[in-house]
Order: sequence, then C-alpha cells, then structure tokens
Amino acid sequence: MYAIVQCGGHQVKMVPGESVVVDRLDGEAGSEVTFDQVLLVERDGGELVAGAPFVAGARVVAVVDGVARGPKIRVFKKKRRKGMRRTKGHRSTYTRVTVKEIV
Repeated sequence: MYAIVQCGGHQVKMVPGESVVVDRLDGEAGSEVTFDQVLLVERDGGELVAGAPFVAGARVVAVVDGVARGPKIRVFKKKRRKGMRRTKGHRSTYTRVTVKEIV
C-alpha cells in the first residue's frame, strides 16, 4: 500500500513505516502531521484510486522525526569579457517524517 501526496509543490511517494524527506513543515519533533492532498492511493489488493485532482476522504498521517539541512547550492553567474562575476548560494531546510498510516 502506498500513496502519492502533493507536499510543497512536489509529489512524494509515501509508504507506511518508511521515512520521507519533505520540504520544511511547522511542527516539533514527535508531533503528528496530516497530508490531505492525496493524488493517488494503491491498496493492498493492487487497486489504484486516482483523484481528480485529489482523492476524496484520503489522508496520510505522519510523525515528525526532525529537521535536516540539505547540501549547499552554489549559484555562479559570469558575463564573459565584462569582468562581471557573482556568487550566491543557499542551503534548504527539510523535515524528515515517518509515515504512520494511510486513511
């Protein structure tokens, strides 16, 4: 059984009992988070239920494990023969959640 959930502009596959890294969520470690925007659910019998755009009444319950930082991303811009060089960068914050159940 699995579900595909829209979270933070991304589509994430969630399986009960597994850890998933999603974009930053508000919540302390140990608190429960509910994902309501479920795009697709695959049941144990192999039956697929697809939403238009979301599956009615479906939700995924997960527990927040903690916050992690992603790798540092460097953005380097240069214009040749002009002497223009610019370096910027960022480091995204992610939340690790453990999927508890799919309802």
